Amino acid sequence: MGVALGPSQIPADWAAVTPEWMTAAIEGRHPDARVSEVSLLMTDDGTNRRARFGLRYCAGSGPEVVFMKAEGVHREVHARNGNMFNEPDLFASGVQLGVDHPLAYRVLIDRAGLDYLIVMEDVTRRGADPRDATRPMNVDQVANGLRGLARLHSRYWGFTEVTRPELAWVQTWQATEGYLGPLRERVPAGLQRFTGHLPGAVSTYGTDKIVDFLARFMTSLASGPMTLLHGDPHVGNTYVLSDDDVGFLDWQVVRRGNWSHDVGYFLISALTLEDRRSSEADLVEGYREALEVPDAHRPSSEEAWLRYRASPAYGLGVWLATLGVDTAQSREVCLALSERYAAAFSELGTAEALATLGF
Repeated sequence: MGVALGPSQIPADWAAVTPEWMTAAIEGRHPDARVSEVSLLMTDDGTNRRARFGLRYCAGSGPEVVFMKAEGVHREVHARNGNMFNEPDLFASGVQLGVDHPLAYRVLIDRAGLDYLIVMEDVTRRGADPRDATRPMNVDQVANGLRGLARLHSRYWGFTEVTRPELAWVQTWQATEGYLGPLRERVPAGLQRFTGHLPGAVSTYGTDKIVDFLARFMTSLASGPMTLLHGDPHVGNTYVLSDDDVGFLDWQVVRRGNWSHDVGYFLISALTLEDRRSSEADLVEGYREALEVPDAHRPSSEEAWLRYRASPAYGLGVWLATLGVDTAQSREVCLALSERYAAAFSELGTAEALATLGF
């Protein structure tokens, strides 16, 4: 008799994952597979609980390796900032995203217990190369990533609860206190650690000003054309495939909002300063032209550039806050991303762009 998986079967310990449990987890896509052995290959219990398992079969066939992600010690923080169930709800919905992402085999959600589990594809098994700030992309790869985001955004352009009832649960970006409060607590330490690296006028800003810019940008995302956003597409949540196409991991911050957030947050994080400076205008225009929307709905070149100029406000605040703690990302990654967003904030005139937009 098989295992009937439900919210109560989310393993509190990875050692509790049995062949019978894994057989039930993948049976939706591999109904003839019978797992005979599971081997825990990797664990990473940081922001979330993550594990990689090797699988062997006594009947049928299925993936040789699966990746598993569950809620961790930060569940209360994720509940306050609205990010708790976004990724599992998205994968459970079965919607088509138009951009490469890991295949989900099974999703379990325990709302009362503030927990979830996603059993998903290990994209490295098909040659995916996960990136982070220490391994930026080249310009052509970023252009491919932006074309992927354009496909995602085009598919959901004009997104409302009425047009996409299956995604009615997706929140519109808001500068809530649950989101901003932890940033105010952490940015001071990030600023101290980044002393001497902030460019130009940015060096004169304190915590309140930096968080205020971020809040103003978040508020701006509820204006203009609405679409489905990845929400957290910095380079550390991406991978490059063998054909230089780009895929996106970690959809925990999925939101409804203006396209400019995904474009700016991804582009600025994924390139060196030199490559961003020399190519950003062409890349933003390439994204705009790749949108599959009626011409009357397509942002003008001027609007697209203005929206992009405003976007570094988010990355600057988030990565200074992340730099201010020692549990989420490595110091090397945090410093690199803080530098990229701070430089873009200064060079693109982000404060002025927000004011021009009316925020």
